[in-house]
Amino acid sequence: MSTIDESIDINVDSGTIAGTFITPGTLVPGVLFVHGWGGSQEQYHSRARQIAALGCVCLTFDLRGHAGTRPQYETVTRENNLHDVLAAYDALTARRHVDPSAIAVVGSSYGGYLASILTTMRAVKWLALRAPALYIDSGWEIPKLQLHRDQDLKAYRDSIVRAEDNRALRACQEFEGDVMLIESERDNIIPRPVLTSYREACKHARSLTYRCIADADHGLTQERDQRAYNTLLTNWLTEMIFGARAGNTVAPHAPPAAPSRPEAPPQLG
Repeated sequence: MSTIDESIDINVDSGTIAGTFITPGTLVPGVLFVHGWGGSQEQYHSRARQIAALGCVCLTFDLRGHAGTRPQYETVTRENNLHDVLAAYDALTARRHVDPSAIAVVGSSYGGYLASILTTMRAVKWLALRAPALYIDSGWEIPKLQLHRDQDLKAYRDSIVRAEDNRALRACQEFEGDVMLIESERDNIIPRPVLTSYREACKHARSLTYRCIADADHGLTQERDQRAYNTLLTNWLTEMIFGARAGNTVAPHAPPAAPSRPEAPPQLG
């Protein structure tokens, strides 16, 4: 394996001594996890550790309005949260040894919606969307929570939406990387027409993998559904990442992950 030598000065007492960092020359993929509305990064730590075992640098983070910034829950907008995703992406690609040309983004529900839009603003190679949400384009700068009062999202999501009529779907239509779409069979927040709209939008994707988790609800509240999603995501990322390396290395087996917590409350998406 090739290495990179980096000369440094080490501060000691009132002077410096010379040193050399010798590090692997091979950059590694980065994986960004975007949680859903009402969720938090904590729900993704177990899953991110499993993916990191494949030889990736993973980043989880809390969208504003969640966890430590919960007081902003009623005022945060989609614009605010998109800025959060952009900032997290930039932090990941700035991380030492992360290959900026090999970035995967994993988003669930509201996080999947934001992850889709991200692809028009930053370089993304692999896009994994589980039960991605869909919102009407109007009202972009009003509080996200207000959308559920001002817009008939149920009727909107029960219909097939054209890519030309929705920002997230237009992003998917323009995306030329690899895509994985995952549906929850018993999802009462994100119905099948939403997944169909996303799938039809991804017509220029390099590859499209579509899976449905049998009997699963929106938040994957059953442990078996969490395990199923972990397996689907890990297997797909393994295929994508090590396929991209063109057989230069043997894919390791990720250790079994501890059961993940439910990803989002079932009330809102």
